[in-house]
Formats: sequence, C-alpha cells, structure tokens
Amino acid sequence: MSAKPKRPIPILVYHQISEAPPKGAPFRSLYVSPQSFARQMALLKLLGYQGLSMAALLPYLRGEKSGKVVGITFDDGYQNNLSHALPVLVRHGFSSTCYVVSNLLGKTNVWDSAIGIAQVPLMNGDELRQWVAEGQEVGSHTQNHARLLQCDAPAALAEMTQDKAALENLLDVPVRHFCYPFGEYAPEHVAMAQQAGFLTVTTTRRGRSTVRGDLLELPRVPVVRSTSLPVFWLKVATGYEDRKRP
Repeated sequence: MSAKPKRPIPILVYHQISEAPPKGAPFRSLYVSPQSFARQMALLKLLGYQGLSMAALLPYLRGEKSGKVVGITFDDGYQNNLSHALPVLVRHGFSSTCYVVSNLLGKTNVWDSAIGIAQVPLMNGDELRQWVAEGQEVGSHTQNHARLLQCDAPAALAEMTQDKAALENLLDVPVRHFCYPFGEYAPEHVAMAQQAGFLTVTTTRRGRSTVRGDLLELPRVPVVRSTSLPVFWLKVATGYEDRKRP
C-alpha cells in the first residue's frame, strides 16, 4: 500500500491586529480586529490545531513530523501584534513568527506613507525582546522593507544579510526565517535567501504548503478584515485557498 498523502499545511499571514480605520482608508483589509483574531485562535484550538512559528513548523514542512498544525506569521512587526495578538497566542500555547524590519524598529510603516496608509508604531527593540521572551519568534523582512526587484544584487543581498545580523545581535537568538517584502522577488532572490542562511522563506502566493515542498517559496493563507469565522475554517481545513493560486 502507498503511504497516505501528507495533509497540506496552512501558513496564516496577518498584518495589523487592530480595529480598522474608517471606511475608504487604503488597504483597510489588512486590519484584523482583536476580537476576530481571538475567535480565530480559539477555533483553531477547539478543532485540535496547534499554532506554530516557522521554526517549530519546519519539521512538519520537511515531513519529519506529522500532526494538525498551522503556521502563524505576522508581517512588518506592528506594535499592535504585541498588545493584541501576543496575549491570545500565549493563552492557547501557540507560537508564531513576526517578520520585522531592523532599520525601522520603534518607528512607523513609512513604506506605506506614499499610498496614504495611516502610520502606526512598529515594535522597538525592548518590545521585540518581550515578544521572544513570551515564546514567539522573530524573522527577517529586510533592513528597510525593500522592494527587492528595484535593488541591484549587492544591495538586495545586503538587505537580507544585514537585517539578519542586526536582529540576531539585538535578540541574541538565531534568525533563520525570511519573508519577501511586498511579495516581490525573482529567482536570484531565492538564491540569495539561501546564501544568507535562511531555512524558510514565505511569499504572498496563496495556498497551503505541501509537505517536502520548496521551503524558500512557501505560499500562505491571508487572513483579512472580512474573513468570517466560517471562511477562516475553509481557508485552514479545505482546499479553498489552494484554488486561489495563479
């Protein structure tokens, strides 16, 4: 008999865990309310899923472990991840990975200012240390939230390697997981991520991850303001997101 196929693994992606700005604000979809996030994590727990950081998820992605697991990731390092998401994660015994931008710690999401997105605080160094102390993980998101496709090769590699080094120096822990800013990258950036020493890299491609798939171009499952609890279940437990792949 052939081995039973491994269950696809959803890697959830969040941005801000906060009440959304007024109707008409740009990229309002990227806000998930604290109440919605709490309900989503409670549903995962109720259904028997374990929420995991990318480091904890890696053995499952490699096929070395099996189980009902979900990756939980946050892009950019917003302070509201600490204030609103962390207590919920800790309550359920979940871990997660927050991809941060080392040159902007304690500042705001300046890369969004040109398109009118409200400026909100990013975690500073002390807050990132608290995040890690509470069992969460920090990943790299480049030094400056760079558009890698607009960087020459040395600059793109430096954005990765110097961000990794800065975060490791700050937190005194290895930083082995990376996320392409804006979801923009080319094959050479995949090679750079490997050269920089990252073990996994996440993208904005939609879908659940396959076991023993490409660890440097992992798809994710977006969770947005309008994601109802039934749709959240569909995204995690069914092929709903897999059909969204281009």
